[in-house]
Amino acid sequence: MNDSAELRHHSVPVRTHEVLNQAAPAVGYNAFTGDRVLTQAIAREAPWSADRCAALGALAGDEAVQELARLANRFGPELRSHDRYGNRIDWVDYHPSWHQLMTLAWRHEVHALAWTSPEPGRHFARAALAYLWNQVEQGTGCPAAMAYSAYAGFLAEPCLDVWARKVVGTDYEFSRREVADKPAVVVGYAMTEKQGGSDLRETRTRAVYSHTEPYHGASAAWYALTGHKWFCSVPVADGFFTLARVNEAITCFFLPRTLPDGRYNTFLVQRLKDKCGNRSNASSEIEFADTLAIRVGEEGRGIREILTHAHLTRLDFAIGSAGLMRQALTLALNHATTRRAFRAPLADQPMMRNVLADLAVEVEAATLMALRAVKATDRLDADEHERLLARVATPMAKYFNCSRVPAVVYEALQCHGGNGFIEEGPLARLYREAPLNSVWEGTANMMCKDVQRAMQRDRRVRDAFFDEIADVRRSDRRLDVLASQAARLVDEGLADEYAGRAMSELMARTLQGAELLRHSTTEVVDAFFASRASPALGAWGSMFGSLTGVRSDAARMIVERARVIH
Repeated sequence: MNDSAELRHHSVPVRTHEVLNQAAPAVGYNAFTGDRVLTQAIAREAPWSADRCAALGALAGDEAVQELARLANRFGPELRSHDRYGNRIDWVDYHPSWHQLMTLAWRHEVHALAWTSPEPGRHFARAALAYLWNQVEQGTGCPAAMAYSAYAGFLAEPCLDVWARKVVGTDYEFSRREVADKPAVVVGYAMTEKQGGSDLRETRTRAVYSHTEPYHGASAAWYALTGHKWFCSVPVADGFFTLARVNEAITCFFLPRTLPDGRYNTFLVQRLKDKCGNRSNASSEIEFADTLAIRVGEEGRGIREILTHAHLTRLDFAIGSAGLMRQALTLALNHATTRRAFRAPLADQPMMRNVLADLAVEVEAATLMALRAVKATDRLDADEHERLLARVATPMAKYFNCSRVPAVVYEALQCHGGNGFIEEGPLARLYREAPLNSVWEGTANMMCKDVQRAMQRDRRVRDAFFDEIADVRRSDRRLDVLASQAARLVDEGLADEYAGRAMSELMARTLQGAELLRHSTTEVVDAFFASRASPALGAWGSMFGSLTGVRSDAARMIVERARVIH
């Protein structure tokens, strides 16, 4: 071949990268208005919040907001321990996308609606916002959840009233200004120590009384704290709840990062954690060295004080985990309905339809269970049954939903094939995110122990749980069989911690079954009882997609009910 012929040969374009048969981008949808389960729930319990939910739901499907979520996790926070002159500053730099997301979350009151609205069902409405925000970006969901729970803590001390007012502010500001000068504040928690983990009784941080003086118009008892905290999220927050020992009495404190005179409190950020997921959010190890903090409540009642907040954070993780599962399901459904294989959409392949229907049943059951716990929280001050139910339903829902997320996200990734494992898309991020909520605010074992303790300490809690399902139990034999099994296991679990997880799981499935009977379709209910609640061995395998006894046309209807993007 001469030179000119070789040149002509190499100049012929070869079309090897024509893009064909890729799934449609999951953009341009509304995660609220397209979600039948959530819209119906809001119509029942908090119809006044529907427009708010729709406004936030639009962000989940907005391509520009999805890009903010990608950037915030691609370019994570960076610690700046010192300024360029050598002064210790203990600050963290975030990518601008983090602040844009925080601005959106605060503007939509993801952190505050439960405390700012006078309407009934305000915790329910706020839970719907949290559910939707967990389909936008999970790292910023952490400070939103902490602000939500912190409000209740501020009510314990009159001198912290300024913080109660500012923590529900909607104009996010990233600065070190003193609380009185800011339109809104971010609040964190610094509880965990390396020797104790979830066992707060092992707290070793020490507190020594310093002085008493007015703080924003009311008397405040100030202490000097010294110690190390193993996990502290959002170390640039304006203030933190923490625990320390006064002599040997574990006591609750609130620590402002900036003091009333404008000085920066001693708050030494030792390092940022290199985490598996939740990468947009800075988690850190911190050191207190004669750090000033205000006592909250009485000396020696610190754990009890913090547990009044923990109910709300655990509730948030139960609902947030359901939201994360919902996002994974939405992505799986979109991919399977817009990509073809073997001359048909993936969603029309019989085995894939089984998988998608199975996932849809799981996500709807998780959502309704979490929302029932939220409904109880809305009513716990006025209704004894709801107070008792909330006591057991919250840790139960936190345990079960958080533990189910990894399996749901894994299967959603399977629906995408190799494309799901690529960091350019959102599913790989969800896969890394999925295990976190289960270890945050108490591990699975801690939640199951809490379920046990609640019923051991007060028999009425056990009775409230079974009273809750009594009406639907009588109407459906399948639920009656499941509830009878749960009652036997509860009695066993109350006598033996070893059975705690099995007991909590069966209680969760029982409550899910009752809520589905109240609020779902015949197809979803039948699929749930034929799989999750059947006493027959082999009725449901250990993997998603192993539904049996569910007709293919019923599975198609379940899938269609779950679709957000059409």
